[in-house]
Amino acid sequence: MTQHIALTDQTAEGAKKPDAAVVRDALGVGVAVGLSGFAFGVTSAGSGLGLLQTCALSLLVFTGASQFALVGALAAGGNPFTAAAGAFFLGVRNAFYGLRLSQLLALPRAVRPLAAQWVIDETAAVALAQPNRRAARIGFTVTGLSLYALWNLTTLLGALGAEAIGDTRAWGLDAAGPAVFLALLAPMLKTATERAVAGLAVLLGLGLLPVLPAGVPVLVAALAAPLALVADSRRGGRTSGGTPDAAPGPDGRRAPEAHAGTNGTEEGR
Repeated sequence: MTQHIALTDQTAEGAKKPDAAVVRDALGVGVAVGLSGFAFGVTSAGSGLGLLQTCALSLLVFTGASQFALVGALAAGGNPFTAAAGAFFLGVRNAFYGLRLSQLLALPRAVRPLAAQWVIDETAAVALAQPNRRAARIGFTVTGLSLYALWNLTTLLGALGAEAIGDTRAWGLDAAGPAVFLALLAPMLKTATERAVAGLAVLLGLGLLPVLPAGVPVLVAALAAPLALVADSRRGGRTSGGTPDAAPGPDGRRAPEAHAGTNGTEEGR
């Protein structure tokens, strides 16, 4: 067992990828996503938060979906505790990223509290896509640094711009944040189950919006994931168990299952 693990580690570490290629990929993600901080700054200012409050959210929270959920619920007149609960549950996923990244990166203990601030969707995706630990560390660091710096800079610019233009709703900028995240999410919905989760979440959120307090429909929409997974597992169980058994022969015994090929012989061993 020890030899197998050692061999696996050597194989993983032996895979090569130029550092420049890792940095290029990481910067591409950091810059592309970091620019959407402008949309958050505009949305946050339009929801009634001040400049310092908006910038503090990006500096301290630094998880885009949770930030947008918080200011969106506040802008709709929701209770601050409900808005914070929705943001919290959206941010819980980062804890699961941290469990995987802690094993992959194996950072020194002194660095881990600082690195934890950068455990988000984008840094996890870039790090996990790398072939070895060195490349994963470079990808995580470059993505986190570039995204954190640019997200906070564009948040500041967005908040200042929103204060300068006045009512963001008159310009339609309050829809900028959701539009950005829909654009990021849509290409990721590749399987039927993922599309079912997204569609059911939209139906729950929009359907309950008129009858529940602001912020609560977001929490209820999270039920789309377990509901869709349960339905998918049941459908898969019926499919796998749907093949009828062979009819018993004259002697009362069932014929063995066989996968016949073109020549009539058994295949698939």
